[in-house]
Amino acid sequence: MQIKKILEEKIVAFFEPVFLSIENESHKHVSQQKNPTESHFKLTIVSDKFINVSRVERHRLIYKLINDLLTNEIHALALHTYTENEWRTQRHTPPTSPQCLGNNSSNT
Repeated sequence: MQIKKILEEKIVAFFEPVFLSIENESHKHVSQQKNPTESHFKLTIVSDKFINVSRVERHRLIYKLINDLLTNEIHALALHTYTENEWRTQRHTPPTSPQCLGNNSSNT
């Protein structure tokens, strides 16, 4: 099964998000991972489970849930976690990802 699909199933089952975006950003990175086509992800999740939960604790919850993927499959994971109110304030737009320094064409 694809890593992205496994990640999605785990997140949906636990967080019951009102919005979820999982972007595979592996093509933007140079990676020595076993499966470099699914090694870098950007996760944007909006869930009521984040109400009154600090940003650090939100990330811990996600890391605990997907620890097996982080240990064996996923090299990098950008997390953007919001409550519904925060998401409205964000105007339904996650931050853009920075360029990977290891994939800079000027370095070749």
